[in-house]
Amino acid sequence: MGVRNFRLLLLGFAASKTGSQVTLVALPLVALLDLHASPFELGLLTATETAALVVVGLPAGAWVDRLRRLPVLIQTDVVRCVAIGSVPVAAAVDRLTMVQLYVVAAIVGAATVFSDIATQSLVPAVLGRDRLIGGNGALAGVQSGAEVAGPGLGGGLVQAIGAPFTLVADAISYVVSAVLLLGIRVRETVAESTGKRSLRRDITEGVRFVFRHPLLRVIAVTTGLANLFTAYLFAVQVVFWTQELRLSPLAIGLLLSASAVGGVAGALLAQPLSRRVGQVRLILLSIAVSSPFALLWPLSAGSVAAVMFGVGLAVVWFGAVVYNVAQLTFRQLICPNELLGRMNATMRFVASAVMPIGAVAGGALATVGGPRAALWVCAIGFLTGPVPLLLSPFRRLRTVPTDDSAGDQAETLARTTTEAEQGG
Repeated sequence: MGVRNFRLLLLGFAASKTGSQVTLVALPLVALLDLHASPFELGLLTATETAALVVVGLPAGAWVDRLRRLPVLIQTDVVRCVAIGSVPVAAAVDRLTMVQLYVVAAIVGAATVFSDIATQSLVPAVLGRDRLIGGNGALAGVQSGAEVAGPGLGGGLVQAIGAPFTLVADAISYVVSAVLLLGIRVRETVAESTGKRSLRRDITEGVRFVFRHPLLRVIAVTTGLANLFTAYLFAVQVVFWTQELRLSPLAIGLLLSASAVGGVAGALLAQPLSRRVGQVRLILLSIAVSSPFALLWPLSAGSVAAVMFGVGLAVVWFGAVVYNVAQLTFRQLICPNELLGRMNATMRFVASAVMPIGAVAGGALATVGGPRAALWVCAIGFLTGPVPLLLSPFRRLRTVPTDDSAGDQAETLARTTTEAEQGG
């Protein structure tokens, strides 16, 4: 039953994520081609959706912990279907406005936050502890696959039927996802309330659990650093490709695909690698081995410049996906069920809050010192990624202990977990 339920969850996840990638292409084109939006309005449209990650991230975790996660997934699919579906309807009757697009972007962004947190928190109940890393790897593979196929599909549909009506595909994807999720049969437990619960207190409990837990705190810092310099890279790489390497649009598209292909490979190999080197050790090794390849970005030059940059992207993203699968599995294993939503929300908040800082810093440094100099700073930033892990108990752990015979590893993890609980 667990495998069947997970297959339904995975298929629903695949449908919704592929549709979301179509919208990633189509929604800005609706604003640009149909409403003749200015660059400022396009930027505001993107900011409206991404702001939801910061604004509702922590409250979403508290709400998810109060509810059964499966109904949250179904409800957020319905909400996103209605919001996205309103765009082609309004376009068909010539009533579409930028205000509507802002509202749609905000609703979709907020619903996606709830959906992603609920998905991460539901997987342990669907699969059980022993199959978590394989399940998280499968979800990461689907995400990476959607990032490869979705934009191309979206671009083709925009060219064939127009940007507004391309969004019908995304709306349908949420219907498909909701129908698949309705077939899941899983028993979820929700912590009983001992009195009137304060949303602020619930959020604070989740934040304290993460930052007073020595191992979760290190993961939060490491992930925050990675996302800071990832956003920095996004702000610099296209400028570097066009100004320094003089690449064609086709070459740029291929480079963007390189990272997604590396991510797919990472998702496929995360479980075999965890069996070979140890599930917890993989958290450190994945980022320590892949980060040095970021040096290929500023070193890219000559006739093989694009190849060098692409190899760097593919390997770094391979390591990033393996790291994400390994650390997410670890988090799910050591976190109590009643705190899963808030723990996941806190991690997402940290990861999202630093991205605007990275993007602004990257753009500023590329303007002042040039894109290649900015990429050197970016590469050095990626090299700092393993440092928090190397200075933490992670360097002594190989796997997540499951019984009293696990020796020093069990004692280390038990001690740090107890310290966190006492701190919280």
